[in-house]
Amino acid sequence: MTYESYRKGYESFSENDNRAFAFLDPYIKKAKKEKKQEELFQAYRDAAYYSKSWNKKLLYADSCLDAAYKTSSDDKIATAYILKGSIYYAKMKKYKPALDEYLMAYKYSKNTGDPYLTNKVSYHLGVVKNYLGYNEEALALFKECVNYFETEANNTKSHKYKIFNNQKGYLNSLHQMIICYRNIKDFAKADSLINIGLLKTFNNNDFSRERSYFLKSKGLSEYSNGKYNSAIDYLTESLQLMKDDFAWESVDYFYIGKSYLALKNENLAILNFKKIDSIFTKQEFILPELRENYEILINHYKDKNDPKQQLFYTTQLLKADSIISRDFAYLSPKVHREYDTNALLEEKGKLEKANIWSAVFISVLTALAVFLIFTLYKKFKKEKDILQKYFLIQEKLQNHNYVRPETITPITHSETNDDKKTHIAEAIKEELLHKLKVFEEKKHFIQKGLTIQKLAIQLDTNSNYLSHVINEYKGMNFNKYLGDLRIRYITRLLFEKNIYLNYTIDTLAKECGIASRQNFSDLFFEINGIRPTDFIRKRKKEIENNLNYPTLESMNGLVSEN
Repeated sequence: MTYESYRKGYESFSENDNRAFAFLDPYIKKAKKEKKQEELFQAYRDAAYYSKSWNKKLLYADSCLDAAYKTSSDDKIATAYILKGSIYYAKMKKYKPALDEYLMAYKYSKNTGDPYLTNKVSYHLGVVKNYLGYNEEALALFKECVNYFETEANNTKSHKYKIFNNQKGYLNSLHQMIICYRNIKDFAKADSLINIGLLKTFNNNDFSRERSYFLKSKGLSEYSNGKYNSAIDYLTESLQLMKDDFAWESVDYFYIGKSYLALKNENLAILNFKKIDSIFTKQEFILPELRENYEILINHYKDKNDPKQQLFYTTQLLKADSIISRDFAYLSPKVHREYDTNALLEEKGKLEKANIWSAVFISVLTALAVFLIFTLYKKFKKEKDILQKYFLIQEKLQNHNYVRPETITPITHSETNDDKKTHIAEAIKEELLHKLKVFEEKKHFIQKGLTIQKLAIQLDTNSNYLSHVINEYKGMNFNKYLGDLRIRYITRLLFEKNIYLNYTIDTLAKECGIASRQNFSDLFFEINGIRPTDFIRKRKKEIENNLNYPTLESMNGLVSEN
């Protein structure tokens, strides 16, 4: 069969329809055998579209990106990055990884000379920035997109499918501008764009989903203006047209519930708030502004004297907070909280165990008794252990053997659908490893506030690739890698330059780029097996008394005798 006949076999199927793989599997096999990277790029791109599993979608997107690099086409590389970013954003609601992919897509799209692709990338970038709270930056991107897509949508010389895509791009960019204006409290401009969107999508079945977004925006505007019945009507109509967008469905339900509360219809309000909890339970996703949903439910069942339901929604709110902190780190501190985490945990504890304090008191007394019995022995044992650990470090430093464990030899994986490794072109890996070597040699790791995202930008890559290379070739994740470099650097300074022995722990931490005294002490102990205060104490004593410590063999004998 030809490549075209394979594509015709599945092109009528809907997204996530696994039946497509009856044609896609032989399509991929044929392209691999014939080493047709352009066809392989298309096949993997389609496989990501038709696969049901999010993880498999990511695997196919990685393979698509690998094939795109082999074609040396900036157009295809940018398209592959968009594909991967869209899976993170639309399917998994993971905004930080999505932003990384879209930034790479933006980088390559600038070289293509294709304004449609460039604006498509700008749109995706703007959406993620909007979700992460960078509203002004997102607004600037959407204004450019609206201008471009509107102009192209009115180009009667274009093919009808191209006109349709540009119309869709225009309407979605318009919706995102409304979100931006709402977030920055410019409600007049938001309302103006809402009216345009409703007019453009009136009686047009091709854009029913886009219309649902404008109806949702109109409902939110009506709620803000105290027109609660009207808000309910618009939001309900929005839900009827909205398809497969659980994030905005949750927003519709929330403001329908809030409107019913304002109208003193508590029963209908609670029914809508519970629908949000159902979506959260299924999708494990919630927008920061919907956190209040759980505070309302907790208060409702507190007033009803129903501790069982109160406990359930308290637990749900704690889960929601952890997800908001993970997915919306920038926005999380700005979210208004009637109940903060400490208060929630305290309330949860009261609801779960009325007699917890007596149990804890007994446990503490028992533990204290055991602790007192062994205190003297442990103190003696600890001092011997500190001395032994210091001697080990001293020996390694003197023998110039105080280095990070050897890097791991990467395992070669066969290219299969089940391979969960990120596919990265070998040229990219080699370039990253060279840049990391320079990074280590020039001691750039002592930069304060260095994150994998910041380092990725400095190395002109994205955080996913950087994380993968560090894990595979350094044998540890980014945080451990950075901490290891910093602690070994400061340990050498403490051993070789006496002036550092007079520095405070806070100063030593800052000297190697670690912001927290506690994190510094913990990392020092994790890598050296000894606290920095103990290391400094032993080093000072050695210098002052010019002691000759026993050999390692005699130290081992000393410890074993006790």
